[in-house]
Amino acid sequence: MTKSDFGRYQACQFFLQILSALTAGLHMLSLVTVAAVPEHRCFIEGIDNSSYGYFPWNKEDFLHSIPLTSTGDLDSCRMFSNTEDNSSVPCNAYVYDRTYYETSRTIDWNFVCNRRWMGSIVQTIFMLGVFTGAVTLGGLADKVGRKTVFCWSALLQLILGVAVAFIPEYFSFMVARYFLGIFGSAGSYICGFVLTMELVGTSKRTACGIAFQAVFASGIMLVAGWGAVIKDRQILQIVYGLHGLIFIGHWWLLDESPRWLWMQGRCGEAIDIVAKGLSTNRSGIPIDKDYFLQKAKIQQSADDKTSAGLADLFKTPNLRMKTLNVCLCWFANSLVYYGLSLSSGKLKGNPFLMLFILGLVEFPSYIVIVFLLDRLGRRSITSTLMIAGGLCCIVAAYLAQGSSASTGVVMMGKLFIAGSFAVIYNYSAELFPTVVRNSAMGLGSMCARLSGALTPLITLLDSFDPKIPAVTFGALALISGIWVMFLPETMDKAMPESIEDGENFGIGDTWFAQCAGRRESTEVERPEQMVPLKTMDKK
Repeated sequence: MTKSDFGRYQACQFFLQILSALTAGLHMLSLVTVAAVPEHRCFIEGIDNSSYGYFPWNKEDFLHSIPLTSTGDLDSCRMFSNTEDNSSVPCNAYVYDRTYYETSRTIDWNFVCNRRWMGSIVQTIFMLGVFTGAVTLGGLADKVGRKTVFCWSALLQLILGVAVAFIPEYFSFMVARYFLGIFGSAGSYICGFVLTMELVGTSKRTACGIAFQAVFASGIMLVAGWGAVIKDRQILQIVYGLHGLIFIGHWWLLDESPRWLWMQGRCGEAIDIVAKGLSTNRSGIPIDKDYFLQKAKIQQSADDKTSAGLADLFKTPNLRMKTLNVCLCWFANSLVYYGLSLSSGKLKGNPFLMLFILGLVEFPSYIVIVFLLDRLGRRSITSTLMIAGGLCCIVAAYLAQGSSASTGVVMMGKLFIAGSFAVIYNYSAELFPTVVRNSAMGLGSMCARLSGALTPLITLLDSFDPKIPAVTFGALALISGIWVMFLPETMDKAMPESIEDGENFGIGDTWFAQCAGRRESTEVERPEQMVPLKTMDKK
């Protein structure tokens, strides 16, 4: 590893950038605790004296008032209308098990039974906010700069993250959560990831990209940790929001992307940042600013002025099939990832411990991927992990809910799908040509956010059959995992540059062709048209 790839300067900037992944994961799953759905049943006059209770409730005391389910448990949503004809009616009021949750938005607003969908809609609205942020802020960052969007998003997530704790009304709460999704789990995170990919050298992009996913998982673990300590949902949300304070110094400490500045014609600023980086890395190599400014003018006058956009991904057959394949891959990975994460409250045992473990199990997957991704290839790892994760979802659906076997299989599924979700970031960037790479990544991210918004609604289907959500998640992962086998391998291949390159890239290169011994010819690597630290180092 050279200093120009990842020296002291890149390490300091990377630390500032990756903090955005921590708060993104925290805000993404905060409703799991702030709006937790504890065990509940009907409030019975003459027996209960408040909505406050602890499990186990004495079942014998309620057998004449509450019907039993097919599993022998007290029905959580209905009670007998009278003791003569055994007809049941919906609950008028509820008693909640407060063993783990003293308060939550669900308890405050009774988002259970026939109002359960209202709680799911809040998470869906948040994910739609993330979707909106992925669509709008990514393009805005290309126009006004990564640092500008990063810092403003950081400030707004601090304000919104705290303010949402004090909103007492449902629809206002949803609006605030929508904007928190835009700025809390999209704005800073997307810009932070792009800044890292544009700053570190090629040899460390894989490790740094996977590190972003690991820190995102740490944010999920932080949700569980604070939830276990703080029982009041308002104070808990305030604490979540105050994590935005870690970005206070970014306006002065974080540098703009030299690559973005260079492409915007602001070459003097780009060269100044590169010079600062070389100085911090103690390379001892001076920068001839006038030379590089003159070189920039020559390069800009020689640049091809043709442009390409999102529509070009669908104009030619090979590129169109790759685009659809990758979109499904993003969609399926996100659906299963958030489906398993949001289901932590349904696992038997301490819900905070379950959520913490669901975040923790991602780390072994990331560690293994860092070592194997450049050895086994992107296609085989993505396909294998998606198929394995899909099978785990389906198997878990047919095991007794809450059993040790079911919990173990769910954890394994999360481990596999977290790995494939991490790889698809790098894989997508390498599959598509430079002229439409940002558009392709944005399209994939949009598909992921769309499926994230649908996930809470799909989980509501367990009202018809508890197996439906998990089987749906698993089936989509299996289908996508098999289809990934038809994508070309990108390991050790030069990335395509033009639309023509993208159309010709990987024709005939599938997993099945590889097994049959047919391989695509290796392309000649093209130099990066960049102004990275490595280029300056060689000057």
